Amino acid sequence: MLKAIARVGAPLALVLVIATGALAADTKAKIDSGDTAWLLVATALVLMMNIPGLALFYCGMVRKKNVLATAIQAFAVAALVTVLWFAVGYSLAFTDGGALNKVIGSLARAFGAGLLGSTHDLARTVPENVFLMYQATFAIITPAIIAGAFAERMKFSAMMWFMALWLLFVYVPVAHWVWGGGFLGAAGVLDFAGGLVVHLNAGVAGLVCAIVIGKRQGYGQEYMAPHNLVLTLIGTSLLWVGWFGFNAGSALSSGELAGSAMLNTHISAAVAALVWMAIEWAARGKPSVLGILSGSVAGLGTITPAAGYVEPWAALLIGVAAGAVCYWASVILKTRLGYDDSLDVFGVHGVGGILGTILAGVFATRVINDVNKGQAVGLVDGNGGQVLTQIYGVLAVAAFCAVATWVILKIVDVMIGLRVTRDEETEGLDTALHGERVQ
Repeated sequence: MLKAIARVGAPLALVLVIATGALAADTKAKIDSGDTAWLLVATALVLMMNIPGLALFYCGMVRKKNVLATAIQAFAVAALVTVLWFAVGYSLAFTDGGALNKVIGSLARAFGAGLLGSTHDLARTVPENVFLMYQATFAIITPAIIAGAFAERMKFSAMMWFMALWLLFVYVPVAHWVWGGGFLGAAGVLDFAGGLVVHLNAGVAGLVCAIVIGKRQGYGQEYMAPHNLVLTLIGTSLLWVGWFGFNAGSALSSGELAGSAMLNTHISAAVAALVWMAIEWAARGKPSVLGILSGSVAGLGTITPAAGYVEPWAALLIGVAAGAVCYWASVILKTRLGYDDSLDVFGVHGVGGILGTILAGVFATRVINDVNKGQAVGLVDGNGGQVLTQIYGVLAVAAFCAVATWVILKIVDVMIGLRVTRDEETEGLDTALHGERVQ
């Protein structure tokens, strides 16, 4: 009898083991070729935003004598940040820091350790090395945006030191706080693609840089018209297209959510461009090329934190707000306060990041992204408290970024000095710093 039971029990046990193993395998993430292909494309699009997009966007707005010096900043930052991100940045931003996880991650993934054959909890259908590369492009473009605030007057050597320190001591912690398991994400702060991590962070840092480094010689007295707005238009166009990788890519899959983020991004950019143009046309009598280009970038930056949470009609309203508020910040507020933010980093990215982050709390809905598992998401769903949560995120990131950026600038100034000499600024940074010039 016992032998008969054993004969029946052995195959049954084997079936149970196989079934249990199959169930466990099903609960594990499976690499999806469609999601992986989309994230690879999105990664390339975001890198295109920096080189050549941001490089052309910025270098067209400066004077001819500083074109090369401005363009090379974006290129050099891309190389510098890539190395730092692979070495320690990604690991500190996107791994579990144990007892310190509320503020920073660990070095478990330093220098790519353990990447092969793994996925990240945020993107369980793509290989982790793809996720690392995608996040690297965000880390690249954020400090590069800051450079527009101190264009035409900062030493190249100081810029490199500042960008390295700022990435490690500002960008990495903030990315962890919001996306990597830190205290802001745990508090429920919504930031779909970088309103806090990228735009507010870069905008506040840019404002601090502009104030600490000081105004350009002749600012407010000399004519400092853009050198070549055709370059800026081409750069803006590349930014617009690349932003689909930025926002739609942040869905981390190739499904409907990515489609919503892409549509919302496009609507906001178009509406903000028209609103900025209309306001300028009414105020100055003519619609400038620079105005409509600036408006589109304002719309892109402002929709970023909300892109994957809101319906298209809300994206339209966010675009209207972006065009109007960022115009006021860049044209009126900057003039009244008197700071020299050369290429309106704070007015467009900083203010846009603040505005979009708060409006995400207003318009976020479970119809688009059920992040609260059936519960109300934003004010339109009946959750007014989300607006306060968003404001908390804005204040925390802005305060930390402002203080940390100021400290880093002071350290670099003591080390090697921040600003070029008066003669070098008059001569132009192309020849003074790089020994080359645009013909």
